[in-house]
Amino acid sequence: MTLQVIGAGFGRTGTMSLKTALEELGFGPCYHMYEVFEHREHAGRWEAAAHGEPIDWLALLDGYGAGVDWPVCSFYADLMRVYPDAKVVLSVRDPDKWYESTLSTIFGSAGMSTDSRLRSLPFRLTMRKLIPVFRMIDRLVWDQTFGGRFTDRHHAIEVFERHNEEVKRHVPPERLLVYQVSRGWAPLCEFLGVDAPDMPFPHLNDSKEFKARIRRRKAIAYGVPIGGLAAVGLVIAVARWVAGRVR
Repeated sequence: MTLQVIGAGFGRTGTMSLKTALEELGFGPCYHMYEVFEHREHAGRWEAAAHGEPIDWLALLDGYGAGVDWPVCSFYADLMRVYPDAKVVLSVRDPDKWYESTLSTIFGSAGMSTDSRLRSLPFRLTMRKLIPVFRMIDRLVWDQTFGGRFTDRHHAIEVFERHNEEVKRHVPPERLLVYQVSRGWAPLCEFLGVDAPDMPFPHLNDSKEFKARIRRRKAIAYGVPIGGLAAVGLVIAVARWVAGRVR
């Protein structure tokens, strides 16, 4: 399996729906940010790429038929050179809706910087294995892509629109599809030269679903450790009480 489709669109432009659609069409598995959480050893390589270090893309993406979302979209031009036959899909969305969605989901879920997270005992107890992933996201997305100014709405939207225009200028027209997932199967299948499946187009990971997932993760990250510590404290207290009774 070699990369046949490169997603150049930013996250929160329907990339999870696009990932699922591409896999249904036979261009899978499709690399997405969720893959980095599943393969934490990848985080360091993506961060190295963000620093401009040479990357063995063939090794990193071995076995994947497509890639969308961050971190892939940040390196679409590099990937085009490595995979000269791959087609490029630029997933787009209304800029204002994109910003609101990103602010309230991906950015909002972070809540604090990686350094601040490291000072949180519950985070250290449950999420320490993911620290390289969070560092990579901070470096590549919030710092490098948006210059540490994502909360500046005008600036963030300007970065979003500039990226989309740069992709349109850089990618040859015959190799590029500018695509909104709301358009469904037809334009995507026509561009990729495959038949549309007899099933509804997947519409996944909307803001409501994303926030629900984050609430579940936070419940695990902050509730379980605190509960565990409380249990330990209770055991210690009972042991001391018993010891006192024995004496």
